[in-house]
Amino acid sequence: MVIRSCSPLLYLYSSLCVSGMLTVQPTPAVSRAPVPPPVIEVNGTHLENAKDKAKINKPEVDNTTLVYRGIVFQLNFDQTIRNEEKFKTRKKDDLVVVVQVHNRPDYLKLLVDSLRKARGVENILLIFSHDYWSPEINKVVASVDFCQVLQIFFPFSIQLYPQEFPGNDPRDCPRDIPKKDALKLGCINAEYPDSFGHYREAKFSQTKHHWWWKLHFVWDRVRALKDHQGLVLLIEEDHYLSPDFIHLLKLMKSLRREQCTDCDILSLGSYSHISYSSKANKVEVKAWKSTEHNMGMALSRETYQKLMQCTDTFCTYDDYNWDWSLQHLTVACLPSYWKVMVSEAPRIFHAGDCGMHHKKASCMPVSQKTKIENILQSSGNQMFPKNLLITKRLPANGAGGVAPHVKNGGWGDIRDHELCKSYVRLQ
Repeated sequence: MVIRSCSPLLYLYSSLCVSGMLTVQPTPAVSRAPVPPPVIEVNGTHLENAKDKAKINKPEVDNTTLVYRGIVFQLNFDQTIRNEEKFKTRKKDDLVVVVQVHNRPDYLKLLVDSLRKARGVENILLIFSHDYWSPEINKVVASVDFCQVLQIFFPFSIQLYPQEFPGNDPRDCPRDIPKKDALKLGCINAEYPDSFGHYREAKFSQTKHHWWWKLHFVWDRVRALKDHQGLVLLIEEDHYLSPDFIHLLKLMKSLRREQCTDCDILSLGSYSHISYSSKANKVEVKAWKSTEHNMGMALSRETYQKLMQCTDTFCTYDDYNWDWSLQHLTVACLPSYWKVMVSEAPRIFHAGDCGMHHKKASCMPVSQKTKIENILQSSGNQMFPKNLLITKRLPANGAGGVAPHVKNGGWGDIRDHELCKSYVRLQ
């Protein structure tokens, strides 16, 4: 079937819609109906009270939202890889780069520009994992003509569940209502405030859900990665990569095999913009810290499988941040604290000066790009080192991992716990 006029809805089928003509492939006979999120029973009395007192009935789901859900399900099932014929030389265990995407197309363009300049990029599989779609975002993805591309969609996003959990249900408790008042009101989640007495906010819960779902889906549900034994690099839409990041990861992988077999994570760099002079070929081995090493994390299947053993701990820890939840796992669940091998001269940069934790009046992705490119241009002759040297090994033998200094809350709702734990069971 050929559709010549592209409604916004059809952008979900394929970013090819930007050309004005979209070819929709026949639906495979084996496709199934969309899977709704698990039904988590919450105190029925409170639910009845909510209906009686607040006079709020369960909202109806509009047809457009139902169609979106179905299309997202179909895309995740079909897993069509674009540019596959163009880049046949890609080997089975070559690097996979996974980008978590929300809704900042200007930053996503910068990331794509940086990837385009990377040496060896034609050999990667680039996966965009979305929790929001728009024609503009799909245009950016459609511009990727330098490697194989796969788009996957978080199926339980606020956009797909706008008036019910995991989105914002009108019967949910207001964030700041005291528990005793919430119980009187009878709102759905009255029994489950977080550690600070606040009730869930969907916009903050979504990122942790998306991160955990994406990790599992990529390793265990993407058919092209069945038995993948290479690295998976996790980045975000507002990151910017150096031209030699693939080269560096190959060197780090070899160094890990030879000198640091207990390194769980390879990191392309921390947030400090250290001069490349005399640092470009040096790495450190440290205890993993969420505030330093949550950017440009590359992990193996072995590290992923250890994480999956900690699903319950991750999904019930009262912190809406995925990285602080991981920090907790390193001391509370994993067999040993995480060791990270990290590049002293960063090959990844955080371009995003706006986002969930930043409330600037105006965002300036172009100025951020200029700053980063100036660093890279001034260090051009330091890139692509021939070998790497481990300069520090911290902590010393016998020292432990790093525990989170505080829970940040925002993750006390039992529905979030159960949905998060369900991803490993989804087919």
